[in-house]
Amino acid sequence: MIAIVNYGLGNLGSIENMLKRMGIPAYIANTPADLGKATKIILPGVGAFDTGMRHLKNHAWIDPLSERVMIKKMPVLGICLGMQLMTHASEEGVEPGLGWVDAVTIKFPSSVGRVPHMGWNVAHIAKDSRLLTDEGIENRFYFVHSYFVKLNKSSDELLNTVYSVPFTSGFETNNILGVQFHPEKSHRFGMKLLSNFATRY
Repeated sequence: MIAIVNYGLGNLGSIENMLKRMGIPAYIANTPADLGKATKIILPGVGAFDTGMRHLKNHAWIDPLSERVMIKKMPVLGICLGMQLMTHASEEGVEPGLGWVDAVTIKFPSSVGRVPHMGWNVAHIAKDSRLLTDEGIENRFYFVHSYFVKLNKSSDELLNTVYSVPFTSGFETNNILGVQFHPEKSHRFGMKLLSNFATRY
């Protein structure tokens, strides 16, 4: 059963509806106590890094989530801001991140031109993963972001994308996965990724 964490930011309904259309059991966890029946977690997010971390802290999510992810090794998928919150810190703010992944979140350089990076783009596969299905076709996803994750360990990179400059668009380290794009807005590509998360982990 997948718990979609409701800490006040994110496209919760869109993710839940896509999973249910695919016949995947999922529910929105509105409080930390709701995590009790979860076997996997999705941490969504739209908005600013500091706002996200303060919402997690003020609603007492951090310790219950960290216990499940870091101690019980429950599979977790961060989406967009949710991916960034898993890092140590962000150039967007001053709050410390969850620190589940050895990485920081940085802003696109001014040389890229238009920010945010918004629209469809290709995510290139950097390593084999149960999350991905390499069918000899492009993996195209929908992005909306001005910041991206900079990994300290290149071996954690799962996907990369180019928007004037190359950046990490997905990571995987043990049970912890993150994607910068929105699978719930990415049609068949996003559906396949979410299906793989639900059935292969």
